Amino acid sequence: MNEKERIYSFFHHRVGILATMHEKEKVMAPLLEDKLGIKVKVPKHLNTDQFGTFTRDIERMGNQLEAAKHKAEHALALTGETIGISSEGIFGPHPMFPWVAHNREIVYLVDKENKFEIFGEAVTTDTNYKQKGIKNIQEALLFCVEVGFPEHGVIVRSNNEMIKGIITKEQLEEAIHDLMKKSSQEELMIETDMRALYNPTRMKNIEAATQNLINKIYSLCESCSYPGFEVVERKKGLECGGCGLKTDLIKSEIYKCKKCGVQKEKLYPNGKQFADPGQCPFCNP
Repeated sequence: MNEKERIYSFFHHRVGILATMHEKEKVMAPLLEDKLGIKVKVPKHLNTDQFGTFTRDIERMGNQLEAAKHKAEHALALTGETIGISSEGIFGPHPMFPWVAHNREIVYLVDKENKFEIFGEAVTTDTNYKQKGIKNIQEALLFCVEVGFPEHGVIVRSNNEMIKGIITKEQLEEAIHDLMKKSSQEELMIETDMRALYNPTRMKNIEAATQNLINKIYSLCESCSYPGFEVVERKKGLECGGCGLKTDLIKSEIYKCKKCGVQKEKLYPNGKQFADPGQCPFCNP
């Protein structure tokens, strides 16, 4: 039995419930159906906003992974199926380069029948995540040029109200006029609409996270052939090629099977047996 046959025997002819109300199935379903052999369905009347929104009017339920789990569990409760899939994204300053915006997407899958859960992820600085104060339509239009409007939607808000999903100049002008009329504020806020159906750039990263999930599932245990033989620990200590002392760079990764528990250490995951002296705290203090 080859790799794909093994995965198909695990998932084939089953239904995977995708917890989305923002058209994520457009990029996720083709990959999941081809690689896992499942039929992806999106439940009707599913409200994933109850687990948190990017516009901050509803606080996210737990951390990023916990919110994704809540979505998948809710979708399964609505349908009675046994495979739940969801995704959750975060946006904000890059942890190492705070002046650069970044996006982290995770895609989570739970299989109740096989007592199996796993998530994939994708992290990128390729995002148009942005906000700005505006006083008139001209300033709003300049912002829109920067963020790829109208292919990418925008949101306009006052202190008391917001209008989402703006994808035409006419909608933009109407939103600004209405909010200015209702509000005593001199300035409104305009921001990118980060919901997947209004943000093709984000949708690409959701697709990448879905592929990462599939890659993890296709990593089979060398002992029992169970899917999801994935990294659970990364060990530092890659030796410097100049002085031979240990650095903070990764030397090995520890993989663990979700079923039989066997572990394996794989050396030099980045393909280098020695660190560059320029990355050594002793050679380059």
